[in-house]
Amino acid sequence: MLTPWYKAIVVSIEDITDNTRIFRAQLPDADSFLFRAGQFMTFDLPIHEKRNKRWRSYSIASAPDTGNILEFVIVASEQGMGTRYLFEDVKVGTAISMRGPQGVFTLPDPLPTDKILCFVCTGTGIAPFRSILHDLRNRHQAHPPIHLIFGTRYEHHILYGNDMQQLTHDLDLHYHVALSRETPPNFTGHRGHVHGIYERLFAARPPVSFYLCGWRNMVTEAQQRLLQMGYDRRDIHLESYD
Repeated sequence: MLTPWYKAIVVSIEDITDNTRIFRAQLPDADSFLFRAGQFMTFDLPIHEKRNKRWRSYSIASAPDTGNILEFVIVASEQGMGTRYLFEDVKVGTAISMRGPQGVFTLPDPLPTDKILCFVCTGTGIAPFRSILHDLRNRHQAHPPIHLIFGTRYEHHILYGNDMQQLTHDLDLHYHVALSRETPPNFTGHRGHVHGIYERLFAARPPVSFYLCGWRNMVTEAQQRLLQMGYDRRDIHLESYD
């Protein structure tokens, strides 16, 4: 069953890195908008004559039950017609048609507490996990230990860093950052890619549910490595983008 299209109005745009922005969009026809943490919306952008070539999907970074304003964290792509439009033409007040919520990259309900949760992401792949973590906190949901592993190239490209640090005080959350291109002074995280972190954390193969989101190459490699470690495919959940 297809979800309906909504008119959304961009109410704020925030630059958070040199190539990444937070867009907040309000759905004026609804006092609240129901979705499950981890889901995404499909935007219909005026970038092509054929409608299905205008569609771009973005994970919701805000938590459910927070009204009718949705948050999206989007990185500019030089080859991407969609992000070119969003970064060059969209202003506060611009109307965007969007459909959703969609997707099944969500935690099970009820949430088992007998398996560690490990969220592995790169770049804007952190969006669904931010939604999930805020939802767990807002609902005071009982949960197992959670490891969030975030990877990017440079320290100034870390997304929602302060937010994640705060959530470590509110939840049983362990926050790990991997930088692949630099090791800044006073940086206490991991030098390299995300894979070395989960391989070290779970070398003894405790029961873990893995959720992977980010660039397709990272997601594919992580899945292969986890299978080689002995984890079952049913414990590995994927969401990737090009």
